[in-house]
This record gives sequence, structure tokens and C-alpha cells, in this order.
Amino acid sequence: MGYLLLDLFIFYIKRIKILFLNYITMNFARRYSSTFKIYRNNKGKVRMDSFQFDKKEVGPMVLDGLNHIKNNLDKTLGFRRSCREGICGSCAMNINGKNTLACLTPIEEKNTIYPLPHMPIIKDLIPDMTNFYKQYKDIKPWLQRKPPYDVFESSKDSEIIQYPSDRKKLDGMYECILCACCSTSCPSYWWNSDKGYLGPAVLMQAFRWIEDSRDRQTEERLEYVNDAMKLYRCKTIMNCSNTCPKGLNPGQAIGKLKKKVEEYEVNKHRKTLKINEIR
Repeated sequence: MGYLLLDLFIFYIKRIKILFLNYITMNFARRYSSTFKIYRNNKGKVRMDSFQFDKKEVGPMVLDGLNHIKNNLDKTLGFRRSCREGICGSCAMNINGKNTLACLTPIEEKNTIYPLPHMPIIKDLIPDMTNFYKQYKDIKPWLQRKPPYDVFESSKDSEIIQYPSDRKKLDGMYECILCACCSTSCPSYWWNSDKGYLGPAVLMQAFRWIEDSRDRQTEERLEYVNDAMKLYRCKTIMNCSNTCPKGLNPGQAIGKLKKKVEEYEVNKHRKTLKINEIR
């Protein structure tokens, strides 16, 4: 009887050991296994593809996983990438429901990846940015000078002086990398980008040049954005600020831009009244 109980005890100990080892092995495998569910679009033929790999074989970021898939599992996968450091904005896409940069997003156990929403698709995760860049070009994102020049300048080619206090006004705007994460998270931009609405990224950059003390086309810039569609289609939903991978606040910048435009309109109206009084 004693030997029988001992045998049963040993049997159950072995079973518990096996179950424990299986549990540890499964959790270990789950911990290092990752699944990528990726949107595919080739000439209008849409599907979702799933890829699974060991996270130990790749770097820590989603972009590392995409590179691994393209190099080892499916060479036809299309996506943009360049700097791998959150500087160029090329790898912007929708990861697990949020617009962000693949190079800054850690790999999770399950990853669902789409291109930036409501954009024409060239292939797979590659959106057509033509309209976005055209809108950016239209705000003339460069310094514009015209006489009379400052007392420090002898000509338009002279060095342009800017005080630290003026330079500080550009903080939180000049860091924008034009990844379009903010604009493509904005419902107003989804429905009105082709009708003239500039969207969060371009509006923030427009304000960046309006605030630049070295620029001499402030009034012209304000006139350009002072439009019911270009500027005032912004409804302050703040999706743009919530999704920015650089931690910027386009919504706040647009609010300041609206205030600047309103002040400009008031001052212009006052000047008109004074001119009429003189006449």
C-alpha cells in the first residue's frame, strides 16, 4: 500500500512538472512571438495578410518587423522608410488604430497595420502625398524678403538677425517633419482636403512662417489663409494633437493662427475707417 501511494505521488509530481514546463514554454513563446496583420492593396485589389515571426530575430520597432517581412517573408510588401530615427516622417502609417511612425512604435504581440487613412493608395502602405505636398508648397514655406530691409542689412542677401525671444516663438512648430499623421487623423481633412482645407500640418506651418520675425510677407500670408475653407474648416477636434508622434500641438497653433487672422482683420478694418474719415 505504501509503495502504491509513493508511485501515485511520483506520478502526479511528474505530471505537475510537465504541465508547469508546458505553461512556461507557451508563455515564453508567446512573449517572443509577434503577429503582423497588414493591409495590402495592389492596383485596387485589397486584402489583409498575416505574418508571424520571432521578435528576437528583429529590432524592437514596427519598422524593424516590416523590414524583416520584406527581406525574408514577402518581398512584394510596399512601404516607405528612410531615417529610422523619427526625423524624416517617411514611415507614417496607422498602427493599432493610431497614426504614428513605424520607426518609433514598439512591436507588440499583435500588430494591425494600415496606411494613413483617407488617402489615395499607391500600393500597400504607401499613400499618395501629392495633394498634401502641393498644399504645403502653396503656403510658400520659405523666408520672403522685400525692401525696406532692417538697419542691420545692407541688401536682401545680408545675414538676417533674429533675437532669441523671437526665435522662441517658433518652438513647437519648426520641429514638424510633415509626416501627415495629424492631417490624416482629422475628419475635416478627410472630407475637405480636395476642396481647399489645408489641414493641421500645413496650417501649423503657415503659422510658423507668419510668426517668423525674419519674414516680410506676414500680411500676404494672413490674407492667404483667411478663408472659410482653408482655415475655418478646423473644428478643434484635437485629433491632430493627440496623434502627433513628435508631441507637437497643431490644434493649439491653429487656434493662435485664427486669433492672429482676427486681429489682422480688425486692424485692417480700423485702417479703412480712418482712411474714410480723412476723405
